[in-house]
Amino acid sequence: MDQRMEGIVSRRLGPISLARFQEESVLLLQGPRSVGKSTLLRELAGNLGAAVLDLDDVATRDAVRADPATFVAGTEALCIDEYQHAPAVLDAIKAELNRDGRPGRFILTGSARHENLPAAAQALTGRLHRLPVYPLSQGEVQGVEEALLVHLFLGQIGEATGRSSATSRDEYIERIVAGGFPIPLSRPSAPGRARWFDGYVRLTLERDVRELARVEQAAVLPRLLERLAGQTGQVLNVARAASDLNVSERTADNYLRLLEAVFLVYRLPAWGTTLTARASARPKIHVVDSGVAEALAADTGEAGSPRSDRAHGAGTPVGDLRRR
Repeated sequence: MDQRMEGIVSRRLGPISLARFQEESVLLLQGPRSVGKSTLLRELAGNLGAAVLDLDDVATRDAVRADPATFVAGTEALCIDEYQHAPAVLDAIKAELNRDGRPGRFILTGSARHENLPAAAQALTGRLHRLPVYPLSQGEVQGVEEALLVHLFLGQIGEATGRSSATSRDEYIERIVAGGFPIPLSRPSAPGRARWFDGYVRLTLERDVRELARVEQAAVLPRLLERLAGQTGQVLNVARAASDLNVSERTADNYLRLLEAVFLVYRLPAWGTTLTARASARPKIHVVDSGVAEALAADTGEAGSPRSDRAHGAGTPVGDLRRR
């Protein structure tokens, strides 16, 4: 099955973002790098007739850092891409909202979780609405409308389960290992995708993580990520990972939080029928994208590779759980 994707994908988050922006002063689209946030932001900006500030551009970034108030002033909607490069812009936005706090003022994108940015954590408390941007769903990749959850919530069980799938086991596996990032999905060969995943993980660890915090044992980060990829879909065991890496459990947990902050992994809270049960149960760990999980597992020879039988059960990453 050819999983190569061509052209711009219509994101289901687009109409949701526009609807939320009618009620929120500041909308933050946060998610992994290269997941399509900038493309979505420019689509939203086009619909709103808004300007876009790209803080990935060094010259623009330096100018905004020098005088953020000038860039956010005005009455028109403004879109700011990768705002975490100049977190002082949030203080300027706060001052602007103190003068004009109506809805529909700013849309931001960020590749690090907002709460993990020390200088930005409290700047827009109560005024910032966050929407996660995850890798593409299978419906988005194929250009079809997904309605499984809608049918389930409406109690339309027959609509949700009445049709048999014509997709074979091998095709399911190919979909999982391809992942949901637009760039590797547009590449025609598996080796080309593998190179992209390797580079993506390396650059995220070397650049984005170190922008958030000082990492004293930098060599531990990729090894911890590999161990967590081997646990994907399973109950999180930080102590086991720490023991494997010969570091303290506290260090492993701190580094796990950094991996979460840059959207490489996701800690799925435990479910229970009561608050007490949920609070006492242990979470599960997921690699956010199944293609990344496959690349990590292939590098280490872990049994957790989605090409194994675990691809159809406990080993399925959160990105694929979201798509079902």
